[in-house]
Amino acid sequence: MTSSELWTRANADRYDAEETGMSSAAVLGPTLDFLAALAGNGRALEFAVGTGRVAVPLRARGVPVAGVELSPHMVAVLRRKVDEATLPVAVGDMATTVVPGRFSLVYLVYNTITNLLTQEEQVECFRNAARHLEPGGRFVIELNVPPLRFLPPGQVAVPFDVSERHLGFDTFDLVEQVLVSHHLTRDGDDGRYRRGSSRHRYAWPAELDLMARIAGLEPERRVADWDGAPFTQDSAKHVSVWRKPV
Repeated sequence: MTSSELWTRANADRYDAEETGMSSAAVLGPTLDFLAALAGNGRALEFAVGTGRVAVPLRARGVPVAGVELSPHMVAVLRRKVDEATLPVAVGDMATTVVPGRFSLVYLVYNTITNLLTQEEQVECFRNAARHLEPGGRFVIELNVPPLRFLPPGQVAVPFDVSERHLGFDTFDLVEQVLVSHHLTRDGDDGRYRRGSSRHRYAWPAELDLMARIAGLEPERRVADWDGAPFTQDSAKHVSVWRKPV
């Protein structure tokens, strides 16, 4: 078991409803195009597959997909959409869990590398990806750039969503390189709000490149989003690709 926090049954049951924006065609279309092109005629493995937001439609495009997921409750929700024979999932952590076979693509989306709360575990995740890749295969991570430049002196919190039904902000421990995402979510129409939080270890793009090098992977491409926009100093996130040498 890693230091990742475990999603509960309640979290899993409401996850899809709360992430409808991330499941829209505008978001998923470019994501699936990018991943399918890298997978080619090979197999894909998603670390932290969750409820199958990306894996299920990628499988529907004809890419054989397998998954690794720490929370059995998230897998239970995925199983309402697709069976084990169609999309096999190993319940375990993404730093050490090994599934059969080799893959042309291993990927992590939506900041899930940060669920691993130590640098050592994140390095082991890269090593685990390399372990599953066939020669020439790619490892892909989608990750926000830490928004530390928005922190004035003395401030420890940065808002990331202020809307009618949700208030979200991150607080930062700059010494431990850990952020806590805080959520205040409107629960129904009776004026009640539900509060929740989750811990994450943030990492810079250059640090991920070093993790990849430790795992024997070579940097191939870094863009600002799934549509291939150039990555610049003003980019809020990145999609990075590393390749296992032939």
